[in-house]
Amino acid sequence: MSERNLSVGALTRVEGEGALRVRLTDGTVESAELNIYEPPRFFEAFLRGRSYTEPPDLTARVCGICPVAYQISACNAIEDACGVTVDPELVALRRLLYCGEWIHSHVLHIYLLHAPDFLGHPDVVSLAKEHREFVERGLALKKAGNRLMEQLGGRAIHPINVRLGGFYSVPTRDELKPLAKLLRHALDDALYTVTEVARFDFPETEFDHELLALSEPDQYAIENGIITRDSGLPFAAAEFLDHVTEAQVPHSTALHATLDGKRYLTGPMARYSLNSAALPPTAQQAATEAGLGATCRNPFRSIIVRAVEVVYAIEEALRIIAEYQRPARPFVDVPARAAIGHGVSEAPRGLLYHRYELDADGLIRTATIVPPTSQNQAAIEYEMAQLVAANQSLDDATLTSLCERAIRNYDPCISCSAHFLNLTVERR
Repeated sequence: MSERNLSVGALTRVEGEGALRVRLTDGTVESAELNIYEPPRFFEAFLRGRSYTEPPDLTARVCGICPVAYQISACNAIEDACGVTVDPELVALRRLLYCGEWIHSHVLHIYLLHAPDFLGHPDVVSLAKEHREFVERGLALKKAGNRLMEQLGGRAIHPINVRLGGFYSVPTRDELKPLAKLLRHALDDALYTVTEVARFDFPETEFDHELLALSEPDQYAIENGIITRDSGLPFAAAEFLDHVTEAQVPHSTALHATLDGKRYLTGPMARYSLNSAALPPTAQQAATEAGLGATCRNPFRSIIVRAVEVVYAIEEALRIIAEYQRPARPFVDVPARAAIGHGVSEAPRGLLYHRYELDADGLIRTATIVPPTSQNQAAIEYEMAQLVAANQSLDDATLTSLCERAIRNYDPCISCSAHFLNLTVERR
């Protein structure tokens, strides 16, 4: 008999396909493993030796759903390394582009991936046959987000208009006017979405993960901010790796992260729970009417939080457009220097951290990318163990369905959020 053992020693934290394995012995859950088995893509490795101007374009390819998050975190990190401050008008345009990504990503998750779970359908095609208006309004809402990304980014998937220091080109006020009209209609659909998803039947369960998200003094954080937590002092992006430690686990190609040695959660629930007071009146009212308090710790109700964040993103986009003055220049110069820079932003799925070490010629010596999915892995596995332990009376098929729904609460990626899960329960 011959054996062949294959191993990859430098694994990246990619969102992809996976399975869950749960082992019970005498009614006790011994282990719950979320197996992420998407092949590693080595982004951090192939960035080494490349020009410091390339990460905004290259890292956008990590994800086709949230490329702007990778572009902005990369820009923030490299501009930090190079000691450059971007003009406020350009920062506002970045935020506007990011609003488009929040809208299209959240709506994609809410309508196409998550709502079928609550409405008893296997997929959105089946859902649309019974709830046609619901799905059509969702698609119209997603289209508004895509249109915003196309206008600011040049295209909706992997935008091409973002660069260090700003943009290759910036729009005129007249070019943004049609977007404002589209977004005003979209706001009605967004408020409708909050109302509809708040009617879903949610399992009553809460978890005590530590929460981690960006915060800003006068607004709900999106494209930058200080890192805050629900226990402990806030810290800057440059201190991220002093608190967050990643480790490889045998059953996953996604690294697991801990915050000062503890499991933690980033993403919409963390953002909302730490920053709900920063939401403007319309979004706050929508959250209150949907039954959300100042915090949310029931992951099944995260679909409501995402819907509220869509309302916020549209409101914020309308505000930026109304106040828009075309920048005097499309970008600021970012001269290379030998330095280390750190950058963060709030991807739809949570805090996204980038770190780059540059040499004097602007070549990348090292790159570190910590995406939301790897940060949430330990929390998701903990929840799986708790859910299984509390629902052992369910048959395997029903228990499988519950675990699938629970994983989709976090929208770890498109492929993971579809009906991907293989659950193996060993009863002894």
